[in-house]
Amino acid sequence: MSAKKDRWYENGLHFECSQCGQCCGGMPGYVWVTEKEVIRIAEYLGISLEEFMDNFLKQVGKRLSLRERPKKENYDCIFLERTESGARCKIYPVRPKQCRTWPFWKMNIDTPEDWLRANGRCPGINRGKLYEADEIESVAESSPC
Repeated sequence: MSAKKDRWYENGLHFECSQCGQCCGGMPGYVWVTEKEVIRIAEYLGISLEEFMDNFLKQVGKRLSLRERPKKENYDCIFLERTESGARCKIYPVRPKQCRTWPFWKMNIDTPEDWLRANGRCPGINRGKLYEADEIESVAESSPC
């Protein structure tokens, strides 16, 4: 991360999740999960760890990722539910850290242009709560992305 004096977002950035699902699908990718997150999500769903791992996870090298739906279904996260009234995450209260740290991923806050590009995909960017620069940096540093 650049030095504090170089932060283009020194005055903070606004974000409020609208739970639209735009960051949860539409392109292939990975949602990295830790063992603790796997356990927490399985407990939340009320299923065994084995059942969760068999049905919702994939191994990518030495890491674990949530599965995504096939290309014909737009690569949505396996936990994104789309209905006529909108989209919602079935595990929102226990979603992985990667999901909780969106949009303050390093790739989205490196430059104003990166933030603008993320804004084109996410209606919650530049709306809602003002996050202070130190908070943004802390979230970005803790993100697996």
